[in-house]
Amino acid sequence: MWFKNFTVDELNSRPKNHIGGLLDIKFTEIGEDFIIGTMPVDERTHQPAGILHGGASVVLAETLGSIASYMCIDPEKYVAVGLEVNANHLRPVKSGLVKGICTVIHRGAKTHIWDIKIYDERGKMNCISRLTVAVINKPQ
Repeated sequence: MWFKNFTVDELNSRPKNHIGGLLDIKFTEIGEDFIIGTMPVDERTHQPAGILHGGASVVLAETLGSIASYMCIDPEKYVAVGLEVNANHLRPVKSGLVKGICTVIHRGAKTHIWDIKIYDERGKMNCISRLTVAVINKPQ
């Protein structure tokens, strides 16, 4: 499914001066049709009530889905950009790591749709998200 064989180290060696880097999102596993990443739940990702901010969960979901789309395309010809994201927040998380599992729903020539389920350290799902990505020609 992937355009080339990627490694977790390659994905984690991307520049850190973006929101995924600021929130310490790390990729932990690449499968034949999925990727997994983690994000800490701490002062960077809390809302004022001391629990994981829903927007931070969406950042994790969009990061995973966007990178998954990038892994499916020829980056010399195309770029993958978020088109629509939604999320349902199911339960609060106060601390630890959350783990996102991103799997493909649809992989077309011009759009990709990803299912991202996010779990706390107890294995309880705290967020489910869907991301639609547009595949566009690389700007000149």
